[in-house]
Amino acid sequence: MSAQLTETTRVETAASSAPERKVNPFLRAGLLLLALLVVLALPWYIYPPVAMDILAWGLFAISIDLLLGFTGLLSFGHAAFWGTSAYVTGIIAIRSGLPFPVAVLGGAIVAMLLAVPTGYLAVRRTGIYFAMVTLAFAQMLFFIANQARDLTGGENGLQGIPKSFFGVELVETDPFYFYYAALPLILLGAFAAWRTVSSPFGRVLLAIRDNPARARALGYDVERYKIMVFVISAGIAGLAGGVFSVSHGFASLQELIWTTSGKVVLITVLGGIGTLWGGPLGAAVVVILEDQLASSGFNGIGIITGTIFVLIVLLFRKGIWGTGADLIAKVRNRGASSRAGRRDA
Repeated sequence: MSAQLTETTRVETAASSAPERKVNPFLRAGLLLLALLVVLALPWYIYPPVAMDILAWGLFAISIDLLLGFTGLLSFGHAAFWGTSAYVTGIIAIRSGLPFPVAVLGGAIVAMLLAVPTGYLAVRRTGIYFAMVTLAFAQMLFFIANQARDLTGGENGLQGIPKSFFGVELVETDPFYFYYAALPLILLGAFAAWRTVSSPFGRVLLAIRDNPARARALGYDVERYKIMVFVISAGIAGLAGGVFSVSHGFASLQELIWTTSGKVVLITVLGGIGTLWGGPLGAAVVVILEDQLASSGFNGIGIITGTIFVLIVLLFRKGIWGTGADLIAKVRNRGASSRAGRRDA
């Protein structure tokens, strides 16, 4: 019994120490305040619809990082939940006339319900097999959306999604005010992700990621934990997809295609796997770059983003956020060593 408790302590200690470093609480609070100020100021300096895209894709990347960075599961079919929520949100908003936050929450709930059977089948596989199962489900939904033309619009997409918001005309007509009305939904998803990884549940996920056999031997139901985080991740992706569809006023087959899943994985790796907050940073880089290239009339956007992805993988293995955190830690450690040397002298 004592041996089992010792092993449990080792697993939880290892999990709690990775992938995030211990940060001074005042520094953490300062960084969170700075991030909130940046988010609030974003539409003042960037075209509001582009700013909204950054937040939506950033939240989508956070949902991927919950699986990839904190559980060790690579999903190539997460567009299924992003796209399903986009369509369901649009259908609710068009047919019921409910305010868009209600429609977005409805879309996220449907995405979570869809994730239950999908996750149940997918988590029984690992590695590339898990990725292929999720990809197969996403492609199946793509086919269904394409065939259900009366419901989804088929190849033409679901158009005319309203931004209904309790009769507030400024929010419904002006992208600037819509940004701030939709921001609480994005923050809700980010908070849910942060609370997940900061809880004992999150420590178990890290233990499963690092050594699933030992976690199972210690009594953790590995498949159950994987299904739970898969559903949570799907709900967060659903929030992002719903906000994205309302912001653009339509949902198309593009939201369900496999390249959308690939794009969000690229964004996550670019920002930094296992950092959680690297996703929004990667989203800002990719979305702004795509917007600038599209505005200039450049057609080979994929070539540029692909090249950047390769460079990040080769030169910055921990992504932008992770590499920056390592540099700061090295500078702080070097400064501490210098001060200690001067005291000894």
